Amino acid sequence: MNRAISCVQRHFTLSGVALAALTLGGTARAADTNVQPAVVDDLAADAASDAGGETIVVTASRRRDENVQDVPVAISVITAETLEKRGDFTLGQIQQQVPSLQVFSFNPRNTNINIRGLGSNVALTNDGLENGVGFYIDNVYYGRVGLSQFDLVDLQSIEVLRGPQGTLFGKNTTSGVVNITSKKPTFDPEFSGEATLGNYGFYQVRGSVSAGVLPDLLAVRISGAVSENDGFLFNKTTNTRAQNYRNESVRGQLLFTPTPDFELRIIGDYAKQTQDHVLSVFADLHTTYANGATIPNNFAARAARFPGYTLPAFQPFDRIGEADSHYQSNMEGYGVSGEANLDLGGAALTSITAYRWWDWNPANDGDSTSLPITTKAQQANRQRQFSQEVRLASQGNRSVDYVIGAYYFWQTVKGYGATRYGSAAALWNLPAVNQTIANAALNGFEANSTSTPETKTFALFGQTDWHLSDALTLTTGLRWSHEKKSGAFSQFWVDGANLSGFTPAQVTAINAIRSQFNPVTSFATKFTDNSLSGLVTLNWKVAPEANVYASYSRGNKSGGLNLTALPAGIAPDVAPEKVDAFELGFKSQFLDRRATFNAAAFWTEIRDYQTAITEQVPNTVNVRQYIANIPKVRSRGIEGDLAFSASDNFSVNASASYTDAKYVEYTNAPQAVENLNLGGIQDLSGKPLSGVPKFSYSIGADAKAPLGELGGREVGLYAHADYAHRSSFNTSATNSAWAQVPGFGIANARIGLKTDDGLWDLSVWARNLTGEDYFLNLTAANTGVVTAQVGDPRTFGVTLRTRL
Repeated sequence: MNRAISCVQRHFTLSGVALAALTLGGTARAADTNVQPAVVDDLAADAASDAGGETIVVTASRRRDENVQDVPVAISVITAETLEKRGDFTLGQIQQQVPSLQVFSFNPRNTNINIRGLGSNVALTNDGLENGVGFYIDNVYYGRVGLSQFDLVDLQSIEVLRGPQGTLFGKNTTSGVVNITSKKPTFDPEFSGEATLGNYGFYQVRGSVSAGVLPDLLAVRISGAVSENDGFLFNKTTNTRAQNYRNESVRGQLLFTPTPDFELRIIGDYAKQTQDHVLSVFADLHTTYANGATIPNNFAARAARFPGYTLPAFQPFDRIGEADSHYQSNMEGYGVSGEANLDLGGAALTSITAYRWWDWNPANDGDSTSLPITTKAQQANRQRQFSQEVRLASQGNRSVDYVIGAYYFWQTVKGYGATRYGSAAALWNLPAVNQTIANAALNGFEANSTSTPETKTFALFGQTDWHLSDALTLTTGLRWSHEKKSGAFSQFWVDGANLSGFTPAQVTAINAIRSQFNPVTSFATKFTDNSLSGLVTLNWKVAPEANVYASYSRGNKSGGLNLTALPAGIAPDVAPEKVDAFELGFKSQFLDRRATFNAAAFWTEIRDYQTAITEQVPNTVNVRQYIANIPKVRSRGIEGDLAFSASDNFSVNASASYTDAKYVEYTNAPQAVENLNLGGIQDLSGKPLSGVPKFSYSIGADAKAPLGELGGREVGLYAHADYAHRSSFNTSATNSAWAQVPGFGIANARIGLKTDDGLWDLSVWARNLTGEDYFLNLTAANTGVVTAQVGDPRTFGVTLRTRL
């Protein structure tokens, strides 16, 4: 018997089309997913877990079902059911389910997402640089990836589309898409809620209520969540906990259906996060370069100049830091969107309008020590964006399905930077300089900056599915984008010691030091770019339960703006990326459709790959950051997903990815810190791309057993377990050996008791069950010190859920 699973509205913002097909590796035909949202089964974990011979289908608004195994795109899908089994509510947790997905988050603003090793460099974020993985919630493209770091609330499904998706999704999706869909309002009353208590002071309360206000005309849904913990780190300098957080989220929806042919969905949301972070911990110390030469002015030598200062223990998994300055990672995100769908009979018209805000308010101790060196190092943001998409998609049985549309996007990201130095800055950084001059230059010196990148994008797109026969379909797509970018940067001095008592020569020397650390500068830039993206895919059903596909995609990622203090010879404009991607995939079901196996091989090349450069300024102790292009990088590999339902009560799943990502041509890369005495440049051509584990895999299992009746309701026991492993990868833009993160694996488990109707569900759970010590990232400084962010320790707790 067929099970219709409504599918996530295929893409909307930019896409308009259909990718409806969700399967471990699949995607739906454009025309099949353009109108109504759909709920998809979790092929990455549950694709074949449903009993006996059921066909997993997606149902579009044109009321035609299509087997997700027939569609030619690599997609991993995580449904609400799977999120519930695992207890996942952040994107960082979700990456454990998708081996090809890698999320790096130094803090919310400095979050980078990679798929198949591509999308962004692991170095710090620049406000003028955009990610190559598109992030969408309810059909709206989010311009800043930091918005992905809020808790995710009341979700229907999460889709991770692997590889270029520029024809339909457009805006900066050269490496893939993370597409999130929330649950829609329902006319039938429903309520769900849950409360969780755990160690480290963790608690979470989540709830959602939906009902029809006017029968068959207006429905309302309200969802919200609050979560908090006491933090996994301890700051010995202030004797306080760190990495603690509080997240608050609320979303309200109205669904208006005045006629059977028209639907309007309005969504408003607000989220707030407060967090005492980032507190880095010290992982290692090197006093010599790789060839044995002493690192001049290294961390140990600097520390020795302060008799009262004791070196850190360099035991990162003690989870102890020592910052003396205030630090925080606070942000708010809010927005409103409206989606209208009109059924025209032979076609469906969709319009999506959205406006969003994001306010980022950080504070950082710039040196991570208990000494007053860099007492402030932060970049606040005020991001605003508007988007409008209109698309027309065919409906009904046709020899050619189509979708056409137009898209507009505007964004501004106002940046407010601040750097301040304390009383230890002069002796720490400039021991050879006259300390009277150095202290006058740095003690109390503060420089501020402003940056104002602005983007305006207009695009036209179209995609067709040509059904050459019952077994053969040719998909073609094209997208034209016109983009204007402009921005200005200004850095200026706002505080410092009174220099009235110094001679003109001394003032000149003081100002030279200040200019070395934070030069006064101001400039503006702008450019216009036109680009074409396209795809060609041939899908062949070689048997009733098996098909193969081959595709070629050409993608573009918009240019960047270098809005920072630039060294001589570095242009403020960064060239756009050009992507050529090839994929060969296979999908199959067998054993009476209890088993699903999908696999894909991919080869992606990017010219002018955008990266954030971090390099030491020659003949100084200073480090600078800016954006540049790498001539060519390549990612190739294979992926596989297997799901097997042994019975109605037991299922297993496994996913694996092998990714060979390399710099093809990168002869002028910044030098790794362990080799800085050999020169400031190295050749990374042929070396692995940073931030990419070569091998990743995840496995999971679900079991349940009926126990009988209790109070007139069927009661059952259930259990879930999963394990995710990633091999070693590097978290520096220079491939420094001191920033090589060892491979690690994380195990999670849950066991619970619940009624079949969901009235109550009580479970106990554990994350990082084995207490694995692992690094999220390692940062090697030119002083020889290595700081780290470490993964969460073992956490456990109990959750009570109810559904009415």
